[in-house]
Amino acid sequence: MFRNEIQPFENRVWLSSPTMHGEELDYMQQAYHTNWMSTVGANIDSIEQEIAGFIGVERAVGLATGTAALHLCVKLVGVGPGVQVACSDMTFSATVNPVVYEGGEPVFIDTERDTWNMDPESLCKAFELYPSIKAVVSANLYGTPAKLDEIRAICEEHGAVLIEDAAESLGATYRGRQTGSFGRFNAISFNGNKIITGSAGGMLLTDDEQAAQRVRKWSTQSRDAAPWYQHSELGYNYRISNVIAGVVRGQFPHLQEHIAQKKAIYERYRDGLKDLPVRMNPFDEQNSVPNFWLSCLLIDEEAMCEQTRSDLTASYIPTAGKSCPTEILETLAANNAEGRPIWKPMHLQPIYRDNPFVKACEQSAGEDIFRRGLCLPSDNKMTPAQQDKIIEIIKACFM
Repeated sequence: MFRNEIQPFENRVWLSSPTMHGEELDYMQQAYHTNWMSTVGANIDSIEQEIAGFIGVERAVGLATGTAALHLCVKLVGVGPGVQVACSDMTFSATVNPVVYEGGEPVFIDTERDTWNMDPESLCKAFELYPSIKAVVSANLYGTPAKLDEIRAICEEHGAVLIEDAAESLGATYRGRQTGSFGRFNAISFNGNKIITGSAGGMLLTDDEQAAQRVRKWSTQSRDAAPWYQHSELGYNYRISNVIAGVVRGQFPHLQEHIAQKKAIYERYRDGLKDLPVRMNPFDEQNSVPNFWLSCLLIDEEAMCEQTRSDLTASYIPTAGKSCPTEILETLAANNAEGRPIWKPMHLQPIYRDNPFVKACEQSAGEDIFRRGLCLPSDNKMTPAQQDKIIEIIKACFM
């Protein structure tokens, strides 16, 4: 099928939109009818206990966003002006920005090809070059666990604190253990496009009771235990609301259902595109089970048409038998479907270009994956027929 023979979708096919079930509204109404609409209430208490138990940590603290959770993870470590923190390079900026909130300096660690996450070999090299690194912020990209045991062992060897950014990987496991439990401090997200959502919201996870209590205080403007409003340290308006927690509470029983749907989407893409010069985003099949949040594609080098990208624009030269992320994304958009480029590595971002970047190989794996990769429509409400059409659109780009 040629591109001009494909009829656009009548209704937009999304990258990953919220999937609601009804229980969310019940818990929101409970917050409404009991008048607990702010940052205390039964929904918050319940979801903190449920998720802590599910992930296997002692304490969970519900916060306004996953970014807020990461910020307070960084603050717990004691990052301050000039303190260096090793960070995943190919990730969303929210993984990194909290380091800068506290005045720290991100040191970006290149990506490895097995999982598209932080490369342990590059991390070892970073400690050789920057032995004062105090913490490591490692993200699990697109729901796929990083090589967490290796990364944690490197942190322990060098006396650095591991912060696991599990914002995208709730429900994924590494060697039988839930992500969000490998660092001393960990963060998850309930943003609108995540595997389960509260429309917003996030959570800090830890086994450290004292740290959890500090986070509870910080996140409610650091109010002291006095009969008036007294503050001895800087605080934040970071606590999750009982209404948003109600949405999360209604979503959480459907986590495994959502994961199964996302896995089916991944497998349909893998099977439907097997005859093209492309590969799906990889994972360690022996040690990890992703949540398959987003299905992604990597085009073989020899099948790439010429593609040019500036900071703000992209273009390509159509070539028979070849394609590129720009062509596929533009064709999806023209057919009313949403794809997305791979996260642009942080060391290529204008704001962070002067920061240290460490790679173990001459060619940066993250730069290469960004150049050749893209995220496919992965909405778990997408029908098999709609996905078949997405597959045909992608095939047409290579004709």
